[in-house]
Amino acid sequence: MKAQTVSVIIPAYNQGDYLAEAIGSVLTQTYPHFEIVVVDDGSTDNTAEVAQSYSDSRVRYIFQENGGLSAARNTGLRHASGELITFLDSDDLFLPEKLSVLIAEIEKNPEIGL
Repeated sequence: MKAQTVSVIIPAYNQGDYLAEAIGSVLTQTYPHFEIVVVDDGSTDNTAEVAQSYSDSRVRYIFQENGGLSAARNTGLRHASGELITFLDSDDLFLPEKLSVLIAEIEKNPEIGL
């Protein structure tokens, strides 16, 4: 079975102080098949600099004019290329095995529709 890619969408508005930790919590996942889509929702702080400081090709940065959280999440959905989607707020963290646990549960019970 081909590994499924998980798109982790991180909407961010003036979250430069927290964004690096959020991105880092995804980059250290035990499940390696993911992309990170950071959607900068019109930030005026250093959010862009933080998001663009990663050389890892799995981290993508998208800027949009401020439209609010829902608009940023929808932009992330439009740019996601993974078979699966999850959201991470820019001031939150994933535990290291979050994606592994989700993938294992989906593979064990595909009818649940996570």
